[in-house]
Amino acid sequence: MTFTDIARAIPQTAVTQIEGLPFPKLASGKVREIFDLGDALLIAATDRLSAFDVILPDGIPGKGIVLTQMSLWWFAQVRNLIPNHLLPDQAGLLAQKYQLSRDLQLRSMVVKKLKPLPIECVVRGYLVGSGWNSYQKTGGVCGLKLPAGLRQADRLPEAIFTPTTKAPKGRHDEPIDDAQGAALIGAALYGQVKSVSLALYRFGHDRAARAGMILADTKFEFGTDAAGQLFLIDEILTPDSSRYWPKDSYAVDQSPPSYDKQFVRDYLLGLNWVQRPPAPRLPADVIARTQEKYLAALKNLLG
Repeated sequence: MTFTDIARAIPQTAVTQIEGLPFPKLASGKVREIFDLGDALLIAATDRLSAFDVILPDGIPGKGIVLTQMSLWWFAQVRNLIPNHLLPDQAGLLAQKYQLSRDLQLRSMVVKKLKPLPIECVVRGYLVGSGWNSYQKTGGVCGLKLPAGLRQADRLPEAIFTPTTKAPKGRHDEPIDDAQGAALIGAALYGQVKSVSLALYRFGHDRAARAGMILADTKFEFGTDAAGQLFLIDEILTPDSSRYWPKDSYAVDQSPPSYDKQFVRDYLLGLNWVQRPPAPRLPADVIARTQEKYLAALKNLLG
């Protein structure tokens, strides 16, 4: 699909719940709803937005469509690096059989049933956010020692793999080192996901650069089938799972503006809110500006 096609499909109001489908709902996450199709899963991305691990009362219209369409685009770009969980033929048949709405089709993926790995695979190419905070205190990130004298938003000498646990709902993910990761999933599989994650980041960074963006860091998730084959799952290289910066305004000694929900985080930090439910409502201009960020990232990639 072209960017124009996707932009025209963005709804006027946010879709924060997906109900009434003739399939059992297996899970409801911060953004996605997962439905059981028997031998496959339907994953539908809502327009919900979370900040500081709290789902906000206001969604961003079309955010789920942007996340899904960007993931589909990236899955196609990296298919020679690793197989993914998509079942595109089944998606078309499902839409036709159940007459699914155009909106639902654009925000959904039909995927294989796989066993998710219990780690989140984070790759950092630049020193920013929690990585910068850690470096200032310890001289490293997630136990990895880095050269002295680096500045905020500096590009690292080489990308680093800093995985975390997958915490239960309501708790924070915790950084783990290579030994802990190998203990969780086995040394051979851990080595494979580390190598693939770094390769995916390098590919994504180079491709984003051609679109006028810097991919500062990102998170990948993987799953295995019954035979133990590794697959890329969930979303990939979206503004929800990644930090993108505009190349033309990049500078060190600051946290550069990003194509994601940082605009919302900054707004919330200016309020007297304790970062626990209930979350405050978002003004219309904050919703509109955030939507613009997501759409801009997609437009840069698709042209």
